[in-house]
Amino acid sequence: MIRELNKYWQRQQIIEMIYLDKNGETSRRVVRILELDAMGQRMKAYCYARNAYRVFAIANILAVAPAEGRSAG
Repeated sequence: MIRELNKYWQRQQIIEMIYLDKNGETSRRVVRILELDAMGQRMKAYCYARNAYRVFAIANILAVAPAEGRSAG
């Protein structure tokens, strides 16, 4: 997963992801990756669903794909 996230980060590509939250609920998020930590455990991103900056646990990201019709520019 970290390689895939790094690829999207380097391309500054907005992604859609399925995320498992701390309560065990899944959610669909559209995010722009801002930073991946050196240990490969956390990802800072701007979340368009919440209109806020968030930190996501990479282990809880279940799937990622490029977001259709969205660009970071």
